Amino acid sequence: MIKNTLPSIKGIIPALITPFKEDGAIYETALRNLVDHLIESGVGGFYLTGSTGEGFLMTAEERKKVVEIVIEQTAKRVPIIVHVGTIDTKTAEDLAKHAYDSGANAISSVPPFYYRFEFNEIYNYYKDLASAAPLPLVIYNIPATTGVEIGLPAIKKLVEIDNVMGIKYTSFNHYDMQRISEFNNGRITVFSGADEMCVSGLIMGAVGLIGSFYNLIPDLYVRIYKQVVEQKDIVSAQNNLLIANDIIQVVLKYGTSGAQVGIKPAMKFMGIDCGTVRKPFNKLRAEDIENMKQDLLRIREERNAEGIRLLNALK
Repeated sequence: MIKNTLPSIKGIIPALITPFKEDGAIYETALRNLVDHLIESGVGGFYLTGSTGEGFLMTAEERKKVVEIVIEQTAKRVPIIVHVGTIDTKTAEDLAKHAYDSGANAISSVPPFYYRFEFNEIYNYYKDLASAAPLPLVIYNIPATTGVEIGLPAIKKLVEIDNVMGIKYTSFNHYDMQRISEFNNGRITVFSGADEMCVSGLIMGAVGLIGSFYNLIPDLYVRIYKQVVEQKDIVSAQNNLLIANDIIQVVLKYGTSGAQVGIKPAMKFMGIDCGTVRKPFNKLRAEDIENMKQDLLRIREERNAEGIRLLNALK
């Protein structure tokens, strides 16, 4: 078994959005600028080419290109987890090998989806993936999109695979997440994936937070993380989470098909160009973007929210 280095990957870890140009090409300049902006904002690492990063809308070669760009731009300032999940094992193995060769710190994958795979098929998928690269493997539990629930019963079997060392747990069942974090003396490192419940996630055993809205309001979430983990000030963290959740609710109101649909135009409120989304996602209309801005302005006024870059940038 390789050494489990996942506990050192902690803090706020954006599931990095992937900027695209109008013609669908990867917007490399924007991607590099975004990496620098988020590192300067205090994030603890990046999670690449997942659902927020529109990884399933890219070819394998495009996913590799994103990994190479981000790892080069990061220059080892923060660790990198690469999501390599696909429906087919061969492509996932190829992406895992590439992540290792490129210098990633860990790999991650959703279970194979769409077909109703039996558990032994899912188990063998992860076993093959773990054998493809000598890196810690983070299981990605997101049943709302995959239709597959990877809870404690599944984890008790999956830990038989040596390189399975963590789980990105995107579910509101934090009781189960806590059971996983405590199982076998912390054999599995837990990352909480529900942005709306990040305070609960940290309290219930997560070492880090991986999510979409850490792209948009990293400063606010870094503040929340420090309040929970370092200052033990849960009340202040809860109050700040109310603001964060208000922002999430507004952005998802307009980007109903995916968080990235609303996050990308919202980034432009701060002068950060993240390009557009890739088809079949629809871009937001100009009137929706303006309405989103007005809704965010109301949050600033009603919550008396100070010191949050996104809200401060609104005019």
